[in-house]
Amino acid sequence: MVVADIDESRRADDESGPVGGQGTLVTKQAATQCELDDLLEDTILDPTVAAMAQAIAHRLTVGRRPRPSGTQRNAGIPSPMPYSYRSDDIDLERTLENMAGRPHLEDTDIVVRERTRSRQAAVLIADVSGSMRGEKVRIAAATIAALSADLSTAGDQLGIVAFWSDAAVIKPLIGSATSAELLELLLRIPARGLTNVGFGLSVGHTELNRSGVHRRTAILLTDAVHNAGPDPRELARRFGALHVLLEMDGEHDLPLGRDLARLGHGTLSPIRTHRDVAPALNKIFGR
Repeated sequence: MVVADIDESRRADDESGPVGGQGTLVTKQAATQCELDDLLEDTILDPTVAAMAQAIAHRLTVGRRPRPSGTQRNAGIPSPMPYSYRSDDIDLERTLENMAGRPHLEDTDIVVRERTRSRQAAVLIADVSGSMRGEKVRIAAATIAALSADLSTAGDQLGIVAFWSDAAVIKPLIGSATSAELLELLLRIPARGLTNVGFGLSVGHTELNRSGVHRRTAILLTDAVHNAGPDPRELARRFGALHVLLEMDGEHDLPLGRDLARLGHGTLSPIRTHRDVAPALNKIFGR
């Protein structure tokens, strides 16, 4: 049963108003976190679909070089360290202290300020309701591949949660897997109908909080057509950084996507084709 409670006198940008442009959609169906082993179908993937998705993943993974583990522009707090041919932001006071009483100055006596890259954790919360076909498969492949490349530095963590009316953890934050392996797991989940965005956010938030690193990011990949469970905006408020990749190639709810990104202190990126994914993630991770 679906009950719509729409009050046209309240605007979508009002935090206390209804969800997106559709009103608050509520069902009595209880959501369940499923075990992955009990969920996956034993069917073999369509070879054409698998080859296409793997080609996109391979191209993106090769094209996106991993970030250096030492320093990164526009990230972290500047820290004083000996000159090593990377930064020209000289810490004059500390350098002058090293020069005092010394006839010759070595390169390592020069102190510079470098932004040290901190470890990060990200959880992809992917909407798999409906059928995973066509451009939806391409977008999923591009997102997983690009995230795998971005978080390939030692110490970084990537988790993946799939949701429909229920949800399952495809990959926990701890552990490793190739983008092709992760995509295959995602595509082996049976097609589902209803979309419980709130429960997906809840499972993703729990998984992200398992990380001990300071920089934690959630990325919601969805069309935001929420039709099961409570208002997902209350879940969005719990995140320190929730970014929304809004799939626009079919039915979608742009107002709700905007609400979730705003309340989650993140950004909204419209995704019309798989080619929009990499620029959106570049913006999120400051590449």
